[in-house]
Amino acid sequence: MKNFIPIICLLLIFQIGYTQNPVWSEQKVKNYLPHMTTIDVQELLKKTDMVIIPIGALEQHGNHLPIGTDIIAGIERCKLIAQERDILVAPILLAGQSPYHMGFAGTITLSSETIIKVHLEAVNSLLNHGFKRFILMNAHGGNRAITSLCVDQINQTTAGIAVSLEDAIRPFLTRESEEQNYVFDRHGGVSETSGALYLLPTLVQMDKAVTAKLTLPSHMQNMLPEVVAGNPTANLVFLAEGLKAEETGKRTSSKEMSTTGVWGVRNLNEASAEIGKASVDNTVQAAVKFIDKWNQLRPSHTK
Repeated sequence: MKNFIPIICLLLIFQIGYTQNPVWSEQKVKNYLPHMTTIDVQELLKKTDMVIIPIGALEQHGNHLPIGTDIIAGIERCKLIAQERDILVAPILLAGQSPYHMGFAGTITLSSETIIKVHLEAVNSLLNHGFKRFILMNAHGGNRAITSLCVDQINQTTAGIAVSLEDAIRPFLTRESEEQNYVFDRHGGVSETSGALYLLPTLVQMDKAVTAKLTLPSHMQNMLPEVVAGNPTANLVFLAEGLKAEETGKRTSSKEMSTTGVWGVRNLNEASAEIGKASVDNTVQAAVKFIDKWNQLRPSHTK
C-alpha cells in the first residue's frame, strides 16, 4: 500500500503532462484583449474607455530577427503601457504595408485600403461595447501615413476619438543619453535589434546576425553622410525614395539594396538589451504621462 500511492501520483503527473499542450508558454497579461474574458472587459470598462492599438507588420528583418518583429514588439510595448495605466490593448492585424520587402521569403504585405478598413471596422466594434478613445501605435515605419489616415478617419467618420501615439508622446519623451553614432543604421539594425533583445529576447538569433553589404543608387549614396548626420532635408528626401517596391523602378527595395535585408551597416554586435530597455522605458513613461494628461483633460466616459 505504501508503494501504491507514489505510483498513483506518478501516473497522475504523467497524465497531466501528457494532456497539456507541449508548446504552450503564454501567461495571462492584464488588459490584453486576446487573453481577456468578456467579464474582464466589462470590468475594465468601469475604469476606462481607452484603447491602444498597435499597427505592425510581418516582414523580413535580416537573418537574426523574426518576421514578426514589428507587430510583436508593438504589442509588447502596449502591454507594458497597460500595466502602468488602465487601457485596453487590442491588436487587430499582424501584417501591414511592406511591398519593398517582398524580395525576401516570409514577408506579407497588405494594401493601405485593407489595413484602414479592417481597423475602422474593429474600432466600430469596440465603440459598440463602450470604448471611446483610441491611441494608435505605429510599430512599423511603412505604416506611418496609414496610421495618420486611420486616426483621421476614426475622428471624421465614427463616434470615436483617436490620436497617434507618436504625436501624443513627443512632448513627454526625454532625450536619450546614447551618443550619436554616425553610421547608417535603419531597418533591422542595431537600434531595432536592441529593442528586440529586450522585448522578445527568445526570438533573436544573434549567432546569425550578419552585417549587410549595401548597394544604394549613387545619388542616395552621396547624400548618406548628411542623412546619418541628422540633416532633416536629406533625411526627408532619402526616405521618400528609399525602401520602395521593386515595381516602382527606383531600385530601392530591400532585396535590391541589401545582401541580408538589413538596411544599415552598423555592427550588429553593438546591439544590447540595455539599449533596448532604455528606449522602451522612455516610450512607456511618455505614454503614461500622456494618458494621465488626456484623462485630466477628458475624464473617462465623458459624454
